Amino acid sequence: MPRFYCPPPIPLSGSFDLPPDAAHHAYRVLRLRIDDPVEIFDGIGNACHGKIADLGPRQVTVAGIAESANKPESPLHTVLAQALSSSEKMDWVIQKSTELGVTEIQPLATDRSVARLSAERTARRLEHWQQVAISACEQCGRNVLPLIHRPLDILDWLQQAGAMSASRYILLPAGTASLHDRSRPEQKVVLLVGAEGGFSLSESETAINCGFIPIRLGARVMRTETAAIAGLAALQTLWGDF
Repeated sequence: MPRFYCPPPIPLSGSFDLPPDAAHHAYRVLRLRIDDPVEIFDGIGNACHGKIADLGPRQVTVAGIAESANKPESPLHTVLAQALSSSEKMDWVIQKSTELGVTEIQPLATDRSVARLSAERTARRLEHWQQVAISACEQCGRNVLPLIHRPLDILDWLQQAGAMSASRYILLPAGTASLHDRSRPEQKVVLLVGAEGGFSLSESETAINCGFIPIRLGARVMRTETAAIAGLAALQTLWGDF
């Protein structure tokens, strides 16, 4: 069933005109027809389904709307603190982490980050990342969009993270701990992942001093985008809904 993100509020009964972007996608891209079933969601947990009642190049109406009972969110609150990487890798991480049920994504500027964002580029990238997450939610069935925070310098963010009520982990090739050895968290879990060149010594030491436990995922050194996804998958397997 095609799914469309529609900013709240959305109706849970009656009929509804899709917003322009969703209408364009339904009519021009998917080439839907009258009576085709669709689902719409608002990004904050609400979803409903209905059928196309009327459509044209500028307006698509969904009628017979009824609330959807599907609740696909993971019970585990995960925060991915991801060092900024090249645009394609960052897009891939946001897409796949959304599919894996991540709750929050915190982009970080680190010493070895390839990407450097000006204020103007930051605004554009945030908008782009949001659209990547929306498309991922449409595909995977989630009704809640992950919260993508504005990029921060890692040292500034670590000072904030040290005060969080959370289980905090940093992925390091030299880490000695394993997720299997950790007890089930009682609150959110923060996973800190470095850029293409990893963390500088000062960054990793600061993170550890702020309460981050250095862990490793097996004996192999992973690329940044692989490490983020493998780490989230491990968290969901141990304590989430896998």
